[in-house]
Amino acid sequence: MRFCQVTGRLREMEQLGWIASAAIVIVPLLVAVVCHEVAHGAVALACGDDTAKRAGRLTLHPLRHLDPFGTVVLPGLLMVLPLLFGGPSFVFGYAKPVPIDPSRFRAPRRDEILVALAGPGANLLLALASAFALAALTERAGASPAERWLAAMLTVSLRVNCLLAVFNLLPLPPLDGGRVLAALLPWRGASRLVRSLEGLGMVVVLLVVFNTPLLPLLVRPLMTWLLWMAK
Repeated sequence: MRFCQVTGRLREMEQLGWIASAAIVIVPLLVAVVCHEVAHGAVALACGDDTAKRAGRLTLHPLRHLDPFGTVVLPGLLMVLPLLFGGPSFVFGYAKPVPIDPSRFRAPRRDEILVALAGPGANLLLALASAFALAALTERAGASPAERWLAAMLTVSLRVNCLLAVFNLLPLPPLDGGRVLAALLPWRGASRLVRSLEGLGMVVVLLVVFNTPLLPLLVRPLMTWLLWMAK
């Protein structure tokens, strides 16, 4: 399946009823952000830090990970605004970060990298699974309405998980890629400087994401490659 076919399916999805369209987007987004955070906590636990476990965050229950703005308000606005004012749809969101205590890691630098990569890694696995399921479903002739609805949901899952993986791997604090960069820097001063930019970093990241074509340029080849793998 080519990327243009996925884009066409997303356009068809936008023509569905509001409730059906909302469900098609909300379910994959919740699964993506919850699995992202649980993966961070699970790998941290394997590395010696049980903070997330003691906080009750090693669960797939979405309410334990819900962030009022990132999980509800932001995705809702991104879904509604294109319907009101036109323009391309762009759905994005995040969950409440799981608590991590790096001082508990057995090998701090190595474990910090592993924990940071766990979230995007979970999203890449979900994207790959979505691509294979979508390819298998697309091969069926005369798909029923339920199968077409499932195909639309898998398309959103593929897109959202690729988006979250690529976004979080950008080497900017406070994203996971920024934490990997800080852990890899050989000089403590440079590492501390990167970590000190976390408060300002998210503003920079959002300005770059919403004002440049960077994310689509990175996400599109990844989606195309995953769909090619799933053939």
